[in-house]
Amino acid sequence: MPLVLIGADQSLKLLNAPATEMFGSGMEGRHYFSVLRQPAILDAISRVYSSKERQEARYSAKDHAQETLYRVICAPVQNGSGLGVLVSLEDVTSFETAGQMRRDFVANVSHELRTPLTAILGFIETLRGPARNDVEARDRFLETMEREAERMNRLVDDLLSLSRVETEERVRPTQLQDLQDLVQAVCHSLRPLAESAGVEVVINAPLPEAQKRVQGDADQLMQVFTNLIENAIKYGSSGGRIEIDIVLVPRDPIMRAPGLQVDVRDFGAGIDSIHLHRLTERFYRADNHRSRDLGGTGLGLAIVKHIANRHRGRLKIASDLGKGSCFSIVLPISGP
Repeated sequence: MPLVLIGADQSLKLLNAPATEMFGSGMEGRHYFSVLRQPAILDAISRVYSSKERQEARYSAKDHAQETLYRVICAPVQNGSGLGVLVSLEDVTSFETAGQMRRDFVANVSHELRTPLTAILGFIETLRGPARNDVEARDRFLETMEREAERMNRLVDDLLSLSRVETEERVRPTQLQDLQDLVQAVCHSLRPLAESAGVEVVINAPLPEAQKRVQGDADQLMQVFTNLIENAIKYGSSGGRIEIDIVLVPRDPIMRAPGLQVDVRDFGAGIDSIHLHRLTERFYRADNHRSRDLGGTGLGLAIVKHIANRHRGRLKIASDLGKGSCFSIVLPISGP
């Protein structure tokens, strides 16, 4: 933790190593105004000299990559030469980020629920009033209400699933799973969806049986493949084909271990590169209107990312507009 001692003459007397790294060397003897330049911290130090009481402030340090936020404690220190001030800076960036994420999450959930609820309440009011005896309108409104209720139900299911995955994220699964068997089971369950969309699903898994196994949670891995393959069918159906490859990675550069990689590739419209780095954010949609129409909750890829983290693996996304997209899950096959 950076610590700065300011003397009775308001000059810097001592900086510990973290403070020296933050503000630079050779700062001793300089007036604190010339080193601690942010108004909030300068005002807090000034109040300590005038009130002789502990003060708090916020300090922001920015570089080209990120912003670091500090909680600053300015405490009076009495010594032989008079009243000094001890300034400590506690890095609270992670707490601030977590707090903002919670606020954003609540706001997003509220927004996602408000839209279907508003629609349902409006239809109920109409059915009780002008459309009370209109059979055609009643059937149309009830169908829409059912669709909106199903949307809310999917959202609640995904929220609960995300919560469970986050709770278990630090506990790595220990059972061995055959990835090809899991992928084939998911493809079988999604066959009606693929057929109705006119999409052919092809699985390529030329590996020996012993090399298709990883330590994993079968239910969660099936959830991953269901999400990726279902997305490929829904958003890449214009390509008419989905290819699923299971390949051996001798050494993944991020995991620093050998792994199995499952690629789910479609040949549809693709995704603009500006969206790729945000696709795993909660409630982020590259095509908001289309995603809602297709029943997406905006949480699927966030769940996939957390499941990959629990399995000590990772999610990779590549896409070219007009050529299709490839979503890959890489899972380690050995090591802790």
